[in-house]
Amino acid sequence: MYVIAVYDVQQERVDKVCRLLRRYLNWVQNSAFEGELSKSQLESLRFELLDIINPQTDSVYLYILRDAKWMRKEILGQEKGLTENII
Repeated sequence: MYVIAVYDVQQERVDKVCRLLRRYLNWVQNSAFEGELSKSQLESLRFELLDIINPQTDSVYLYILRDAKWMRKEILGQEKGLTENII
């Protein structure tokens, strides 16, 4: 499945959340990540995020699409995080 993650967390947790998301997804912009995950990877990501964030003050949005082909991405302005594979 294709996952888009965006987050807004307290400053002291930004680095931890960013490092975790980089392990699973591709960075595309300051607080935004995207990429393909299996069901088990998505569940692991959820549990690890819940260990880091404070649900009273932080938020992480996970947009889950069945497949990337069902998504149309439009970028206005400069593309920041390139998700292409370099060979």
